[in-house]
Amino acid sequence: MVSDAQVRKLMKEIDKHGRVGRAALAAGIDRKTARKYLDSGKLPSEMKPARTWRTREDPFAAVWVVVAEMLDAAPELEAKALFEHLMVTTGRFHEGQVRTFQRRVREWRALNGPPKEVFFPQLHRPGEAAQTDFTWATELGITIAGELFEHMLCVVALPFSNWTWATVCRSESLSALKYGVQEALFRLGRRPEWHQTDNSTAATHNVPSKKRAFNKEYERLMRHLGMKPRTIAIGKSNQNGDVEALNGALKRRLKQHLLIRSSSDFESVVAYQTWLNDALQKANVLRQKRLDEDLAAMEPLTVRRMPAWTEEKVDVTSWSTIRVKHNTYSVPARLIGEKLRVRVYDDRVEAYLGKELQLETERLQGRNGHHINYRDIIWWLVRKPGAFPRYRYRDDLFPTLYFRQAYDVLCERRSARSADIEYLRVLHLAASTMETEIDAALECLLEDGQVPDFDSVKALVQPERPQTPELQDVEPDLHSFDELLEGVS
Repeated sequence: MVSDAQVRKLMKEIDKHGRVGRAALAAGIDRKTARKYLDSGKLPSEMKPARTWRTREDPFAAVWVVVAEMLDAAPELEAKALFEHLMVTTGRFHEGQVRTFQRRVREWRALNGPPKEVFFPQLHRPGEAAQTDFTWATELGITIAGELFEHMLCVVALPFSNWTWATVCRSESLSALKYGVQEALFRLGRRPEWHQTDNSTAATHNVPSKKRAFNKEYERLMRHLGMKPRTIAIGKSNQNGDVEALNGALKRRLKQHLLIRSSSDFESVVAYQTWLNDALQKANVLRQKRLDEDLAAMEPLTVRRMPAWTEEKVDVTSWSTIRVKHNTYSVPARLIGEKLRVRVYDDRVEAYLGKELQLETERLQGRNGHHINYRDIIWWLVRKPGAFPRYRYRDDLFPTLYFRQAYDVLCERRSARSADIEYLRVLHLAASTMETEIDAALECLLEDGQVPDFDSVKALVQPERPQTPELQDVEPDLHSFDELLEGVS
């Protein structure tokens, strides 16, 4: 068999010196074969006649009329599902034929199927708009102090220049959107005319007309920054295609930077964001020429930053808890009946009574979660131990694995009520002293096979009282001072 590459080599040699034998030898083909291709002026692939017959019998010929009718009636029907249906109803096919069937269906759709949606590439004008989107970045395998960091990136992009900035966030929240957009704009020092997002709840919400309207807080952010808000059509992510495409490119770039760094572990989220900023700056240097056009068409950013948090007022229930963004948090029992001012950040929640900070804790994601700090309620729970067994948030009262194991051992060795009382006393001791010391004591007792009751734990953590040394009375001898003075004179 003679390849196209050999014939191209043959023709190249002929152009150099015109000698057929020498050219055939250089191309590695027979002289007579070389003459044939030189006379035809065609490549081997061009001389191969088109095949008009099948090399094997069509296994789906007998059922294809039925298949075509089903595809015509339901164009969205997937080939694999249809093939499985044929396997069950006819009993004539096997799993190894599914790829052949999928190719046949694809060919039928190309020739007889309905027209597909056409997308029209758009020309972007410099400085016209910024696009914002959230993307999950947990796939990067980032760890904070050895723990997997599940997080998202709030990505802001300028479609004309592809300038990109990203900030770390925990959820697709309005607080994260506020922070991410402002970080990007204040780095640019200028603002585009429009800001475009998808229909996420960070910027929009449902209204009775089943359309999407902007959140009031998001509209206030846009007015403050001097931009006009707009969204893509519902279910049309392609309309946000520039930032969507940049999300994938950004994560591939970050993965390469992590490989160069030889580690994906960071000491803190701040250290991770600093590294991310450096990677983004290096990427944006390559876009500087078109970025200059973007910046020249934008207006200066002359406002101050808005706080990257939302605020709401909540009542402290008789359970010593507050409800914030569909999640429950405990607060000190002295605040029961008070109204607190809560600042909701993307990653944390702060609660104030007047100007005094009363609570600062990590923000829970999702709905109907709960975070109960046993220190807030243990002082009352030891007085009401009967409430412990069926307490709604009882699982939060086991701060570490050893506390949980200790309670299980107590339940095995004591009666139910006695086990509850002993465990609550141990928990009270942890709130009164240091949790780490109690945890270490429980670990020791469990490893030794002892019952981790209150007295045993307290004996391990109670500091030893220093013994007062016994001192003997000494009568001073003043004669030595007299001798010393006599020597001086």
